[in-house]
Amino acid sequence: MQITDADDDRIADYRALTDVELRTKWEPPNGLFIAEGELVIRRAVRAGYRLRSVLVDEKRVEQLAGLPGDAPCYAATPAVLESITGFHVHRGVLASFHRKPPRSLAEVLAPARRIAVLEGLNTHTNLGALFRSAAAFGMDAVVLSPDCADPLYRRAVRVSMGEVFAIPYAKAEDWPGALDEIRAAGFTLLAMTPAADSVPLQALTDAQRARPAVLLGAEGPGLTRRALAASDARVAIPMHRGVDSLNVATAAAVAFWELSRAD
Repeated sequence: MQITDADDDRIADYRALTDVELRTKWEPPNGLFIAEGELVIRRAVRAGYRLRSVLVDEKRVEQLAGLPGDAPCYAATPAVLESITGFHVHRGVLASFHRKPPRSLAEVLAPARRIAVLEGLNTHTNLGALFRSAAAFGMDAVVLSPDCADPLYRRAVRVSMGEVFAIPYAKAEDWPGALDEIRAAGFTLLAMTPAADSVPLQALTDAQRARPAVLLGAEGPGLTRRALAASDARVAIPMHRGVDSLNVATAAAVAFWELSRAD
């Protein structure tokens, strides 16, 4: 179906995609999220997310042949796409999906061996990159504090290359009380921090590596005092040339690799 008017009600899901505040108020309450790019869209479909509609550059309509279901496919010129979304859709393909019911903390902990626990991580690009590393390096689940960003926000989904669909996650409403629940489930809470009393990542014992829960804080402030106090061990990545910290997504990748390298 051809779209020639950015105000067409049929493509309301895609308006103003660069307005973070507007999108975070619109998407989760309405049970929707937006995926960008053919690879990411197909990964969402394979993960069982129900397609609501597709918006595509008119020259790429055939690119999405074979998608399941009867969701409408809307086509538009690049100029109309940009006027709808607020940016140049260089991948030429967007899709609106229905969200799945949220998982509970107990549900994601039960089958997991290694998890990441995120506190206050509110940058979507960092969150997406972290999920991609979690998938690559054998993490089984992600737990988010109430003030973390939405893993299904378009930018997080895009940066993760759709790996947010591969890793079970839950938002913990009771914070930092959820850390006690995680420990009670048999995990060792490992707080990533450059503090002087931290132990080197590679010096962790076999017991600490058995069922690790890697705690990571927001870029800049890091973990709160309450989260640090609740941890079982403070852990640092040894660094050179006076560098005292890494981007949180980079630090996460290093930690995830170290904890999974014996597999």
